Amino acid sequence: MGGAGAMWDMEAARAALPVVLSGFGVTLLATVLGFAVAAVAGLAIALLQRSGGRWLALAVGAPAAFVRSTPVMVQLFAAWVLVPGLDPLALGVLVLGLHYATYLSEVYRAGIDAVPKGQWEACTALSLPRRRVWRAVVLPQAVRKVLPALGNYAVSMFKETPFLSVITVNEMVHEASTFGSTHFAYLESFTLAAAVFLLASWPTSLLVRRLEARLAQ
Repeated sequence: MGGAGAMWDMEAARAALPVVLSGFGVTLLATVLGFAVAAVAGLAIALLQRSGGRWLALAVGAPAAFVRSTPVMVQLFAAWVLVPGLDPLALGVLVLGLHYATYLSEVYRAGIDAVPKGQWEACTALSLPRRRVWRAVVLPQAVRKVLPALGNYAVSMFKETPFLSVITVNEMVHEASTFGSTHFAYLESFTLAAAVFLLASWPTSLLVRRLEARLAQ
């Protein structure tokens, strides 16, 4: 089998591919679920900071700033120690989701602040209920403005899923590493994992750029 200093071993690569793809399934699941958590929690944080009053904004903003200022790997390990017994994948999804929620909250806030002042004034003049103003007027415009940024963060989360290996989640890089150590084929397994990351993230990044250009018109 191939090693770090060996030539490419096609047999090892063929054996590694199903293992890497199995890990990719876990990686993709963690990304989709984690980003769903981030999108919802980030919006909640943004709304609380924007319209929940000074003290509530401080109570929500301070923990969010702390999370943004600490590495996600440290947060994963701390959660693993403090919340024993929880399924590693579920724990990883929650930690990744809440970590990125703190960034998405700032994205949402920027989108909300970008809604023209006249829109708010028109809603006030029409005496629309506050909940309806947010649901029917403000949020649709704000989310549309920040869709490219949300896409970029989704790609970033996808590329940070290897950190889940510190809490024993069998994501793609963890599976590649395990295969490499048991078959002495690190070159093949990690190259395949890198190729899958590229094939998954590059087209997505191009779509995000196209969306950004289209919304800018």
